[in-house]
Amino acid sequence: MNILITGGAGGLGKRLSKLLIQKGYSVNVLSRKPGKDKDIKTFIWDVDKGIIDEHCIDGIDTIVHLAGAGIADKRWTDERKKEIVESRTRSVALIYNLLKSRANKVTSVISASGIGYYSDRGDELLAEDSAPTTNFISQCCIDWEAAVDEGERLGLRIVKFRTGVVLDKDAGALPMLALPLKLFIGSPIGDGKQWISWIHWQDVVDMYLFGIENKTLKGVFNMVAPHPVTNAQMTSAVAKQLHKPLWAPKVPAFLLKLLLGEMSSLVLGSTKVSDKKISEAGFSFKYPEVAHALKEIYG
Repeated sequence: MNILITGGAGGLGKRLSKLLIQKGYSVNVLSRKPGKDKDIKTFIWDVDKGIIDEHCIDGIDTIVHLAGAGIADKRWTDERKKEIVESRTRSVALIYNLLKSRANKVTSVISASGIGYYSDRGDELLAEDSAPTTNFISQCCIDWEAAVDEGERLGLRIVKFRTGVVLDKDAGALPMLALPLKLFIGSPIGDGKQWISWIHWQDVVDMYLFGIENKTLKGVFNMVAPHPVTNAQMTSAVAKQLHKPLWAPKVPAFLLKLLLGEMSSLVLGSTKVSDKKISEAGFSFKYPEVAHALKEIYG
């Protein structure tokens, strides 16, 4: 099979590309800059300008849509919010317009989404049919998924993975959580009782492969490990792996709101998400427990 990945230059895109090549797949990547990997064909696009190399879909049967501006990279100004949403929605629309205008063999689109769809829900266990909320991050995921669903009009099989907190030593939330611990000033955030629905990066790329290879899989699935933990539990588990003490007082919620503004909801919100649907579809997690996952990451 021949796969096209948007956002392939990111950490997750690189890990997925590596796995696919190991499995014998041919991989194309859409990027704003030329690629350096000789095993991957890189095609240039510019979503803001509506530019895309039309040859990126030649021979492709599955598209994996990972493109999108980092949720937590910058403070959420109105301009940044627009960039976060449009980098996800306009990018997939650009691809669909190309599919409409050029003969192709594409049958499936496997897209990222986020558990931000559910937002802050306390102790409620959330499944794929749970309602979204009305805040920014939830609306972002609604718009993101709606843009991806437009592919159904083209007769495409659509799979959407609402991704939890990805545990990766080199990217995402884990380095930010680990840094204060390494400096001996780490502590839980807020009251520490908020739920974190996490997943090891290996299970993320494995689940994308599962979505690619299982042609009967369609619809939306939560991409989270079977056992969510609280912020306090996660902090304690990371501290244990790093052999660092936990002595500092908890970081007050009001301070985070002052420093981060609306974006503080990403760390203060509680999102407890169920893996039941994807597990019942036949996916098997390599790292279902957070202690095992962190041991592999820091081992």
